Amino acid sequence: VPKDPVRAESSGADVQRRQRRRTSLDGDLAGSGVNQSGPGQARLALGRWGEDQAVRWYVQQGYRIVERNWRVKEGEIDVIAARTGLVVFCEVKTRRSDAFGDPSLAVTFAKQRRIRRLAAIWLHTHEVHGVAVRFDVVSVLGVDVRVIEAAF
Repeated sequence: VPKDPVRAESSGADVQRRQRRRTSLDGDLAGSGVNQSGPGQARLALGRWGEDQAVRWYVQQGYRIVERNWRVKEGEIDVIAARTGLVVFCEVKTRRSDAFGDPSLAVTFAKQRRIRRLAAIWLHTHEVHGVAVRFDVVSVLGVDVRVIEAAF
């Protein structure tokens, strides 16, 4: 057994470990040039499609889309729509089938509380005052779009 270490035990030792695992030095753990498709991407695409359907419904009903996927560190609001004197905060749930029940059932009490908190942050950040606020849930099941106005 050699007395000297095989690799340096220094502050740069982690770089050698990364190189051995064949990950790039710039922090891209997925590797370079690798096609990132899979179940996660399909789920994101399905969610995006469901949000598109919800936006289409709101526009057809005469709403103006103010924001989509508004994010802060506390969370995200899928769609924010407005009409004169009304701001609607919308949570969109999309499923391919009803194997796990209606998509709207995924909006639990905890999720409702988080959306209310996010709505308050959005209203404060954008200095919106004197308007009615409504919380909707859009359930997209296959191609069926169901909007539950004033869901909570």
